[in-house]
Amino acid sequence: MGNHSLLNEFILLGIPQTEGLETVLLVIFSSIYLFTLLGNLLIFTAIISSSTLHTPMYFFLGLLSVFDMLFPSVTCPKMLFYLSGLSRAISYKGCAAQLFFYHLLGSTEGCLYSVMAYDHYVAICHPLRYMLIMKPAVCVSLVTVALLVGCVHATTLTSFTFQLTYCGPNQVDHFFCDIPAVLPLACTDSSLAQRVGSINVGLLALMLLFSVCVSYTHIGIAILRIRSAEGRQKAISTCSAHLTAILCAYGPVIIIYLQRTPNPLLGAVVQILNNIVSPMLNLLIYSLRNKEVKRSLKKVLQNVFIVQE
Repeated sequence: MGNHSLLNEFILLGIPQTEGLETVLLVIFSSIYLFTLLGNLLIFTAIISSSTLHTPMYFFLGLLSVFDMLFPSVTCPKMLFYLSGLSRAISYKGCAAQLFFYHLLGSTEGCLYSVMAYDHYVAICHPLRYMLIMKPAVCVSLVTVALLVGCVHATTLTSFTFQLTYCGPNQVDHFFCDIPAVLPLACTDSSLAQRVGSINVGLLALMLLFSVCVSYTHIGIAILRIRSAEGRQKAISTCSAHLTAILCAYGPVIIIYLQRTPNPLLGAVVQILNNIVSPMLNLLIYSLRNKEVKRSLKKVLQNVFIVQE
């Protein structure tokens, strides 16, 4: 990458129109970040430690908790670092790495949502064959494909963005390095990279949304055929939590990357919702609403307190 740039570092300008609010934002975002990390770590521990949760559905839910710890960790630590009054500088390679891992984890998590939708489809539409269809090897293969898709997606976007020459200015009008904020700083024509970014993100999001819609169309038909009111309510409850998490994930992506004229303030607000708030909401609306997860989580906390005593 050094052959394509004369810059050694970028300066992150942070969240637009928040001058003087650094201390307040530091307290708010650090609290949300720590809650997200601790909560998802406890959920992951509860799933691993409970043999009753060693099923495909909870395998994917455990992975979601891992991604919800890793995804905000790409951008949040650096943001908290400069909100505390320290340097806003990020190295050229650090900026590229931040962009790569942001899209790697974000797109892989998007694929994981589609995999979970398929898992729900099999569980509701083919309950008697569920364990036969969702064998461990199948679950691992689905996650592997999701990681490969995320890796190709992130590599493509990072390559097109950082093959351009950056010779100055070096001020990124955002709180982390992302395509809409970095491309305007290029000294060469960035229109191709912009088109590739929009098409790549747009197509992947549409394909994943389409796969979710297909799964939930079949699920909806199956739910209408359930005679038991209790069974119907249980199925709707499980699916509604998953659909809410999907809306929280895809909403920001559609707003940011498909807008014709980037708005720095809107982009920052939406990215904060996507990077920091959404992983916390997943914890609240998806994991903590699940009775079996809560039961296992109580056992984990009880064991912790017993050991301390």
